[in-house]
Amino acid sequence: MKSPSQTNAIDFDSAKLQRLGFGQQPPLLERPVSLALLRQQLGQQLQTSLEPQRILGLFFREVQRLVPLDALNYRHQASDLRLEFGQRGHHSVSYSLSHEGEQLGELVFRRNQRFSELDQGNLESLLSALLFPMRNALLYRAATQSALRDPLTDTGNRIAMDQTLEREIEMSRRHLMPLSLLMLDIDHFKNVNDSYGHNAGDDVLKAVATAIKNQLRNVDMVFRFGGEEFLILLSNTTREAAAMVGERLRAAAQAQDYRADGNAVELTVSLGCSTLLPGESAESLLRRADSALYVAKREGRNRLTMAG
Repeated sequence: MKSPSQTNAIDFDSAKLQRLGFGQQPPLLERPVSLALLRQQLGQQLQTSLEPQRILGLFFREVQRLVPLDALNYRHQASDLRLEFGQRGHHSVSYSLSHEGEQLGELVFRRNQRFSELDQGNLESLLSALLFPMRNALLYRAATQSALRDPLTDTGNRIAMDQTLEREIEMSRRHLMPLSLLMLDIDHFKNVNDSYGHNAGDDVLKAVATAIKNQLRNVDMVFRFGGEEFLILLSNTTREAAAMVGERLRAAAQAQDYRADGNAVELTVSLGCSTLLPGESAESLLRRADSALYVAKREGRNRLTMAG
C-alpha cells in the first residue's frame, strides 16, 4: 500500500488520458458506474469557469460524493498560487500534476482516515477531469497577472498588493495565523538618479528587488509599492520573526554591490514593520508600517523600526 504522505507524480500524457477514458467511451464494466458518472459530470462542470479557486472548490465538493475528504490544498509555485479548502486531517496523499512536461501544480488531499488503494485509484481517475480546466485557468491567470506585475523589478504592483493583502488578512483570521508586513525604502535614492541618471536608478531598483527576493521564502510576497518603496508580506510570521527577516533584508541590501557608470555606489535601506492586530483593517496595517518607516528615516536611516 502507498504511504498516505507519499507524493505521486501524475503526468497525464495522451496515452494516460486514453486509458482513463478521455477521447473514447470506456466500457461500463471497467469501472464502477458511480466513478464513471462522476468523472463525466466533473468533465462538464469544471469547464464552466476560468477561476482556479472556483474550479478547485467545485472539484473538492464533488469528489467527496465518492471519496470522503476533510481538506484539499493546492499549490502552483510558478504562479505563486496557494488555495486551501476544508480543515486539516491527520492523513494525506499528494499528487504532482503535469501534462507533457507542463507543471500544473500539486494537490494534497487530507482526512482523518487513512487513504486506501481504492481511494487513491479513484482520486487519480477523477484528477484526469481536472487536468484541462486547471491548465486553461492557469493560462488565463498568467495572462491577467501580467497586468499585476511591475515590469522593471518583476515584483507585484500596487494593484496586486491591494488584492493580495485583503486575501492574506482573511486567511490569517480564518486560520488564526499571524501576518506581518515590511515596508522598505531605499535611502537617498534620489541622489542616484540625480548623479547618474534614471537608467542607473532603474538598475539599483532591480538589484534591490533581487536582494529582497533572495532572502525570502517561496510563500512570501514582494510588491513595488511606488517609486523606491517595496512592500513585503510575510504570512504565518510573528512580530519577532518578522523583525529577524527585516534585519536580514537590511543587511543584504547594504552588502549588495551597486555600480553606476563603473563607479561603486553605497546604498542602504530603511524598514518599518507591522503585525496584524485582531480586527485590524488593511489600511491600518499599512499605515502603522508606514509610520514605523518614517521613524526609521527620522532616526538616521539604515535601520528597522517596529510599529507599536
